[in-house]
Amino acid sequence: MIILAATPIGNLGDASRRLIEVLENAEIVAAEDTRTTAHLLRALQIENRPKLIALHDHNEKHMAAELAALAADQDIVVVSDAGMPAVSDPGYGLVAEAVAQGVTVTAIPGPSAVLTALAISGLPTDRFTFEGFLPRKPGERRSALTKLASEPRTMLFFESPARLASSLADMGAAFGADRRIAVCRELTKFYEEVRRGTASELVEWAENGVKGEIVVVVEGAAPRDVSVEDASAQVQSLVDGGMRLKEACAEVAAATGLSSRDLYQQALAARSR
Repeated sequence: MIILAATPIGNLGDASRRLIEVLENAEIVAAEDTRTTAHLLRALQIENRPKLIALHDHNEKHMAAELAALAADQDIVVVSDAGMPAVSDPGYGLVAEAVAQGVTVTAIPGPSAVLTALAISGLPTDRFTFEGFLPRKPGERRSALTKLASEPRTMLFFESPARLASSLADMGAAFGADRRIAVCRELTKFYEEVRRGTASELVEWAENGVKGEIVVVVEGAAPRDVSVEDASAQVQSLVDGGMRLKEACAEVAAATGLSSRDLYQQALAARSR
């Protein structure tokens, strides 16, 4: 059996009784970072020393079949450095392989940075979408955000401290100046912080330097028609990021329902002024 075990995202007090019990009896643990997991075992005062097998982004593809076959005969506990394995962490490839081989997969629920951030953000929680990490390249990031400009559900993103300010600026350009955003930092830890405001307000704060693990929660789009002027601004943002004009027009048209041809003519007219 494969046992996906959620570990604390910051506060060790969030370790469940089931997690501790499973780790105390585990013979094999597949870990994102074996050093981090060894430290967790010590911190939780678990005397058991299971066999630790590294399972990370760089080896999961060729380790999955072997571990799934092994799990047909004995339990393998899977942990990431924090939170639930397979959610923006290693584990999905192993689960998919285990399912293909007919191996049972179960989970020990626990801390989640996504759900914690959503709950405390102050933004709608009835419908939401988790988008993971945005692309690192500015042009690709702007393109991804433009596609989400009309998304009505609350959106959640992971982001690094180094890219937070630029990502917030791109969100402002793609989503509009009045879209509400909450930046949740160091969740469950001593320095937990939630900053709420518009993109422009939060960019100024982020530019001063931010540390720690970050989840960005963004309000969904209000049901309204997108004006040609706003759509043209989105097109220009994509072009500024390196995208060809025709491709930018097609992308914004797909996201807004406007005519790609009209947006293209609008952009040419703006250039000739």
